[in-house]
Amino acid sequence: MAAEEDEQLQQLRSKATELFIREEWNASIEAYSHFITLCTQTLSHSLPNQKLRRSLCIALCNRAEARSKLKDFHCALRDCDHALEVDAAHSKTLLCKGKILLCLNRYASALECFRTATLDGNAESVSGYLERCKSLELLSKTGCLDLSDWVSNGFRGKLPELAEHIGAVEIRRSEISGRGLFATKNIDAGSLILVTKAIAMERSIIMGGVQDLSEDAQLAMWKNFIDKVFEFVGKCPRTRGLINRLSSGENEEELEVPDVGLFRPENVEKDGEVEVDVDMVKLVGILDVNSLTEDAVSANVLRRGNDCYGVGLWLLPSLINHSCCPNARRLHVGDYLVVHASKDLKAGEEVTFAYFDPLCGLSKRKEMSVNWCIHCKCKRCRFEGEVFPKQEIREIEIGLERGMDVGGVVFKLEEQMKRLKVRGKEKGYLRASFWEAYSQAYRTERAMKRWGRKIPTAEAVVDSITDVVGGDHRLLKFVMEEFKKNSGGVVERDKVFKMAKQVFGKVVKKQAMKTLLQLCIAD
Repeated sequence: MAAEEDEQLQQLRSKATELFIREEWNASIEAYSHFITLCTQTLSHSLPNQKLRRSLCIALCNRAEARSKLKDFHCALRDCDHALEVDAAHSKTLLCKGKILLCLNRYASALECFRTATLDGNAESVSGYLERCKSLELLSKTGCLDLSDWVSNGFRGKLPELAEHIGAVEIRRSEISGRGLFATKNIDAGSLILVTKAIAMERSIIMGGVQDLSEDAQLAMWKNFIDKVFEFVGKCPRTRGLINRLSSGENEEELEVPDVGLFRPENVEKDGEVEVDVDMVKLVGILDVNSLTEDAVSANVLRRGNDCYGVGLWLLPSLINHSCCPNARRLHVGDYLVVHASKDLKAGEEVTFAYFDPLCGLSKRKEMSVNWCIHCKCKRCRFEGEVFPKQEIREIEIGLERGMDVGGVVFKLEEQMKRLKVRGKEKGYLRASFWEAYSQAYRTERAMKRWGRKIPTAEAVVDSITDVVGGDHRLLKFVMEEFKKNSGGVVERDKVFKMAKQVFGKVVKKQAMKTLLQLCIAD
């Protein structure tokens, strides 16, 4: 190699290293790219040069790390693989690749990299990553999530590190709409269904709830969110392939039913490598249909106060359809979405969320369904579609709107259900639609004095509503208030904990659940 060529390579490497140390990632990537190109050309037409090969390996490793800082994980992994072709035992590259795979939730592959790196005498620097990776891989396989410590500390401190997990579910054609997520075995209420990380999220700090977020602020958030997704999709072919499988709201019945395995992080089939153009118009349509917000009625954000509003895209949960009798809820922990059963699911049953409030009447739900561009045809909507037009039920609705005594509303509704021979779950449907009247009546001393003996017990009403809509934080709060007011015993306390698991899932131990109830319900 000529002295002039050698000097040029040295200058390029020094410049790239300096930029890397200063964390000027884009500039360092450009400089390393120039060095790697010249280095590769030199090695291709010169005698074997171990020193130059080592320099090439380090340059590829550093460029991989710089790319990973910019979340360009696809190209970063490619650099790591090229570096390992030069030196298969290069511990710094193995460590870099392991950390990138860990960011991508590919725990088994990351673990293999960290274990190989320890063989080169780096056990001390790698041990922390090894233990972390083993723990996350176990969580991913078992779904044994425990947020007890974090909850017990009042959600203070560092967010707990979660692992992606897909439970006993599969994707099938849905009678509700297009495709859906279905249980492949019986799932108990509170049990974990899946845990997944957002492709991208955008958050805004607000003081009094989303209603205080101006239209301009919401539009700005939406634009930033779209830009984040567009940028990430442009960098990751696998994500690009998966997002293109999601619905954009058109031709739902014609969409392919993908295998749920494609959504597992460890799945690296070349399906995702197929180059698909990022069509901004289609992407906006996909985001419009599939994005989720942290403040949704089926979600519980695990933190005190209501000072944060966020929107994000989680791939597999996008396939969960709406029902006014939902059987699943979700928790938000950082950028992760935790989905659990809010009532018992049978094998073959479709997993559903409530996109809008299930504790409101049919007319309000129809109004909300227009905003979501859906036409709910669940059993509850079909039944209430027949009952609500009846004059007697309509008069009760009008009376409630005009400020009629809530106890009288409840009494009249219960009497009409007897007259119309409404039984079983159908009672739960109507009681859920008039829950606001029931809750006010039971909480009002005057109403209970007048109507208490003529209407069902609060416990019977709550049980029938929970049977149809699953766990709901408002029902849980009501039961807790009754428990405190009546100094409830063991049976009542067990009922509170059972309902809490339906609302929050089995993510904490009993003592932490007490803290969670105090923080999220009693306030």
